[in-house]
Amino acid sequence: MINSANLRFSAALGLLLIGFLPIHWSPFQPVATYAFVFISTSLVFLFFSWQLFASEPSSRVMWTAIALAFLIRLSFISLSPVGSDDVYRYMWDGRTQSHGVNPYLYSPDAQQLDSLHTQLLPTAVNHPDMKTVYFPFSQWVFYGCYHLSGENIWGYKLVLLVAELATLIGLLLLLRQLKIPTKFVLLYLLCPLPIVQFAVDAHIDAVGLPLLIFGLLAYLRGNKVLSYIFLALSISVKPVAALILPILFLREKGIWDKAKVALVPSIVVAGQFLPYVFSSNPFEGLTRFAENWTFNGVIFESLYLYFSDNQKTRLICAILLCISLLLLYMRKKEPLDAFYFSVLLLLILSPVVHPWYVSWLAVLLPFARRWSGIVYASSISFTVYTIVSYKLHGNWDQSALILALEYIPVLIFMFLELRGSEWKLRKSGA
Repeated sequence: MINSANLRFSAALGLLLIGFLPIHWSPFQPVATYAFVFISTSLVFLFFSWQLFASEPSSRVMWTAIALAFLIRLSFISLSPVGSDDVYRYMWDGRTQSHGVNPYLYSPDAQQLDSLHTQLLPTAVNHPDMKTVYFPFSQWVFYGCYHLSGENIWGYKLVLLVAELATLIGLLLLLRQLKIPTKFVLLYLLCPLPIVQFAVDAHIDAVGLPLLIFGLLAYLRGNKVLSYIFLALSISVKPVAALILPILFLREKGIWDKAKVALVPSIVVAGQFLPYVFSSNPFEGLTRFAENWTFNGVIFESLYLYFSDNQKTRLICAILLCISLLLLYMRKKEPLDAFYFSVLLLLILSPVVHPWYVSWLAVLLPFARRWSGIVYASSISFTVYTIVSYKLHGNWDQSALILALEYIPVLIFMFLELRGSEWKLRKSGA
């Protein structure tokens, strides 16, 4: 007799996997199909997650689901990005380096680089008047990708696919270390967010996630220096992993042990900039981005309605984040739990929250198993409203209704979880 919970799980799994097919065969405009697939599969993912908690899929079903998750990713390897054009900045940075040019020295539209122009680059690069914002480790990845496939998208997506495979391996090892059922790896692997943002839109964040996971794994296994190196390399893709360093610092007893938490990542990250700091300012583009860019930040947008001052609102959000993190660290939660909530607070209080930023929270779901993150990884799909509006009408429009639909459920779950309420619904096998 077939278990009804497992039957519902299999139905949800099939519905979720089928949901990605229209990207290949839809007769509608790519951005409209992209939006439909992202939102619809994200809603199905909520149902799938619910069923995952309730069911006990067999090993055969598990590995079939994992294989299909990677086949879906592989099917997009030559597809041009739809929701974001960031990959063309990666290509440009890789191209400039392949010609011996410091990527931090010039903006893409600088006359000094006219000889490097092609039919695609830097025409396809967004904000060509702005210097690159990416850290050196990411730049080296761009350089390698450019040598792999030049201006063809497949090389960049192949590297990201390998990174996703490394993330899977790291998560499986981490779940085993924590004695958490393997089935929960599907909370990340079948989440539409990383599939759409990495396999379709090719965001570099995919490279930072396995470094983060292996950093956490090494720490739990007692290889602390190796852990700090992995975390530093993850920070070099996007500095999200820096949030766990204070947690680890507070856990250490001896002065030398505490010093290593601070010194090893600092040396690894700072050392990467040495080839560039004497001939350029590697932080010029990042500083400009941090001072001016805003998108999809619920607290920032809410406060901005009152203050009408970009810099003042950013400062208030930064202060609120510091206070929130301090209170969180003082509660002495388990390190992985504290890290999960610190990433969630960062996203909620940030002035800029692009969908791929939330992948840093989604990758924690297999061991966190919290509904605030599951819902956030799904509701972030509503931001495609802005993308569709921009692609079809040229308007970069943020809707207050979209913000409300996206964040209100997340904030409710987060509040309940921080108060200690157990919202890991249907946690059989957890």
